[in-house]
Amino acid sequence: MNDTQTGTVENPAYVRAEMIPEQAPPATQVGVIKWLRENLFSSWANTLLTIVSVYVVYWIIGHIFGWTFFGIWDAGSLSECRAIRDERYGEGASVACWAVIADRWDQLMFGFYPSELYWRPVLAMVLFLVAIAPVLYDNLPRKMLFFTVVSPFLLVWILWGGSIWGPVCVALGFVLGWAVLSYGTALIGRLGATIAAILVPILYWLFAAGPISAALGSVAPIGLEAISSDEFGGFLLALVIGISSIVLSLPLGIALALGRQSDLFIINKSSVMFIEVIRGVPLIVWLFTASLLLNYFLPPGTNFDLMLRVIIMVTLFAAAYIAEVIRGGLAALPAGQYEGADSLGLDYWQSMRLIVLPQALKISIPGIVSTFIGIFKDTTLVVFIGLLDPIGFTNAIRASTDWNGIYWELFIFIGLCFFVACFSMSQYSQYLERKLRTDNR
Repeated sequence: MNDTQTGTVENPAYVRAEMIPEQAPPATQVGVIKWLRENLFSSWANTLLTIVSVYVVYWIIGHIFGWTFFGIWDAGSLSECRAIRDERYGEGASVACWAVIADRWDQLMFGFYPSELYWRPVLAMVLFLVAIAPVLYDNLPRKMLFFTVVSPFLLVWILWGGSIWGPVCVALGFVLGWAVLSYGTALIGRLGATIAAILVPILYWLFAAGPISAALGSVAPIGLEAISSDEFGGFLLALVIGISSIVLSLPLGIALALGRQSDLFIINKSSVMFIEVIRGVPLIVWLFTASLLLNYFLPPGTNFDLMLRVIIMVTLFAAAYIAEVIRGGLAALPAGQYEGADSLGLDYWQSMRLIVLPQALKISIPGIVSTFIGIFKDTTLVVFIGLLDPIGFTNAIRASTDWNGIYWELFIFIGLCFFVACFSMSQYSQYLERKLRTDNR
């Protein structure tokens, strides 16, 4: 054999002398085909399940798509809607009658709120989103937090109206409590100043806020048309109760969680008793308590607004659950975090504010948001005590002669609205978890 057949020692025949040009990978190993093979047709069982699933999805879409997207929007009653359906699609065709949403849109959204004043709840919702933005996103200017602090009193005034001096005098009570806490610590100590910061505003609201508000109103009568709570309804009612309960229950839940872990006997046992009693009874029972029994414990002639009673009960109920969620976050922290705070010379409140609570709240984010979502959905229970939330208005709408007999369209629309709100909270929770993640996963 010659060198051409056997190759030389420096360049054996089985060693390639030049590089092969780059080639595209096989079509079955990239792109859509690869994804289909790995996820849908990786085995005979997966292939069978894929075929069955495709058929089920096709059957569902085939029955729902036409019913949903070929519905009727231009009718004034169910009988008129059926007549239009028979004319357009044939007698007995399966199509939705979305005209009920268009016809009763105002009631579903605003209840009995005066139509000429719809701009007020719309403005309140916009201002709420502006106020909550710097709390949710830290890249916004911190100066916006001043509006966040002021917004609760402003929103109450816009929604309920009346004299502007009422919310102003209520806000002054919080300013008074802050001043007592700030300047009283050096005189009567931290514990004494904290107790005084709670008692002084309460006494001010009970005995001084009303006369001061009336006096200022007589001098400068500035206000909006007053709206009673009875005129709230629909999603406006659900949003007011849900947002108020969520905003108020978080700080109260944090306080209860810290109280349950406190070494002070009275604070610890009081927190444990409150949490266990509230969590041990269904929310519907507390709502009936707010509606029927609470007036028996008040002085005769006291007019305690039902909507305010419901907000208080839902807030306390949510706070008890949030307290347990946060207590789990506190228990999950290693003892070294507490010891590290002590080694830095921090007192209890400093260590909680700077070291312990931020980490515990980070751990508790999924549970807190889950509680918020559950509370927002549970606002529909107020229908059982006579408040007309969206579910309550469906009963009123279906009781009318125009729309008697319609069901699915109303409940699908209400479910979609609740889904948008709850899904938004869930997505923000996931965004916050990703942002605060410190590991490399």
